[in-house]
Amino acid sequence: REQMAQARKRRQRIIGIAVAAIVVIGAASWVVVSRNGSTEEPIAEAVPTAAPSGSTAPSGSAAPSGSAAPSGSAAPAASSVALSCAEPSAIRANDQTFPTAPQPSPLSQKPALITLATNCGPITIETLPDAAPLTVASEVFLTEQGFYDKTRCHRLTTAGILVLQCGDPAGDGTGGPGYSVPDENLPSEAEVNYPAGTVAMANAGPGTAGSQFFIVYGDTTLPPGYTIWGKVTDGLDLVQQIADLGVEGGGSDGPPVQPVVIESASVSTA
Repeated sequence: REQMAQARKRRQRIIGIAVAAIVVIGAASWVVVSRNGSTEEPIAEAVPTAAPSGSTAPSGSAAPSGSAAPSGSAAPAASSVALSCAEPSAIRANDQTFPTAPQPSPLSQKPALITLATNCGPITIETLPDAAPLTVASEVFLTEQGFYDKTRCHRLTTAGILVLQCGDPAGDGTGGPGYSVPDENLPSEAEVNYPAGTVAMANAGPGTAGSQFFIVYGDTTLPPGYTIWGKVTDGLDLVQQIADLGVEGGGSDGPPVQPVVIESASVSTA
């Protein structure tokens, strides 16, 4: 009887230890799942900056207000290919204007490729004529006229709004072609309504788009007031690497540290 009682006590101790271990393991597992699956974690918000501005605005005009930065947006990782930029050419004189917007040319009525040969390498944009016919007609026309040759990409933003802005022969955000193009193909007001690779028109308000455009190099949220007319098919990594080098003066909005000049622009069938 004494031996049986001792054996029963040993079994009870073993069972108690096993139950305690199960409880400890279960508690640890719940802690891991609850932390990983929590929706209560705060999400860091990117710092808002001004929206792309001023394609036909007079000097000193303000960009549209209220451009909200996307929550937690970040620039894509840089390409493994090293950026190699030549010394840029001097920008051309701001002396080319046109009285009215052009009539659509054959190249503007179906998807075409506009290639920007910059001092840092080529950037190729495929046009979206079905979605933005008047804007594409203007962009093809300006390219064919050499309007973009020897012009600077004068503005880079690196916080929340992730764009490189080009197409201004004045080089300071005030230049344009002398005419305006109506707004077209405006996205919905939603998170990341201007995804990476989007090419859209800058403006100084509704119906004021001219020649300035911006290349979105990282997913971005903006007020839906900027005509989307193309998408980058080659060279987006180049823009991302230029962005990685930052803005002059160390801010998040201004001329890029690496000067970018469109040496020439050409258009061809897609």
